[in-house]
Amino acid sequence: MANYQQMSFVSFQKQFPTEKACHDHLFNLKWKDGFCCETCGHGAYFETKTRKHRLYECKACRYQSTVTVGTVMEKTRTDLTKWFIAIYMIAHDKRGISAHKLSGDIEVSYKTAWLMLHKIRQAMRKRDAAYTLAGIVELDDAYFGAPTEGGKRGRGTEKTKVLVGLSLTNQGHPRYVKMEVTPDIKGETLVKVAEKWIVQGSTISSDAYRSYRALAGAGFNHEYQMYDVKETPDHLHWLHTVLSNAKAFVGGTFHGLDAKHLQAYLDEFCYRFNRRKFKGEWFSRLMTLCASTETITHSELVG
Repeated sequence: MANYQQMSFVSFQKQFPTEKACHDHLFNLKWKDGFCCETCGHGAYFETKTRKHRLYECKACRYQSTVTVGTVMEKTRTDLTKWFIAIYMIAHDKRGISAHKLSGDIEVSYKTAWLMLHKIRQAMRKRDAAYTLAGIVELDDAYFGAPTEGGKRGRGTEKTKVLVGLSLTNQGHPRYVKMEVTPDIKGETLVKVAEKWIVQGSTISSDAYRSYRALAGAGFNHEYQMYDVKETPDHLHWLHTVLSNAKAFVGGTFHGLDAKHLQAYLDEFCYRFNRRKFKGEWFSRLMTLCASTETITHSELVG
């Protein structure tokens, strides 16, 4: 199990003031027990310093690597000090940070800031993809985006559809949340998502919408109840509370967000929520994640 460090902003400034300090930290994260060639596993190397990077060449097979290979920072032209500041800011600002603000704070172009943020969100998504929901799981659908003039409301809306799953403790308190943009709210779609997210045998609680009833035949215990804000206000209470926070997170920080990238912002919200109890460890956890997740390119994001 990783040993995550608690770190205040003052401690962060003291520990990572230079490119070398950031580089050395990445080296230790990547090669905890000393250099190990990704190709042949050999431990001896030559070190070559270039204008921008330090290359590590395996003495056995001559494979060359850097501390950023295999990380979200691979092939970056941005200083590591700026990456570290960005990761610290993202980790500690629970409201999220926009590309416009990050651009100004670390003095990079808007395009660079936008790409950095999406690379980090991709790491968040990959990390949480391995999590499953178990026990009692509240499940519901939600809709994101501005209403269209004269458009349909409710489940017939043209807004982006999102499925939300929230697992609860035995005491009925929230544990973990998952959110996924979905093309529809049909029974077949709900079963596919549930099978991916939720441990078989778990109890799924939903409203009485007919599509959710397909879950009972898919290895889940399904309990449903008609939701009415006046008659049954406590039904799916925690899920609706978390969902309200997610909409405030997306709408409050990322104005004019298009449907294409909504999933990335939902991934960020879920990652933050699922680690809400690790106060002080947020930078250490996110830094370790970013140092162990392969990057995503601009063309992959916009293609």
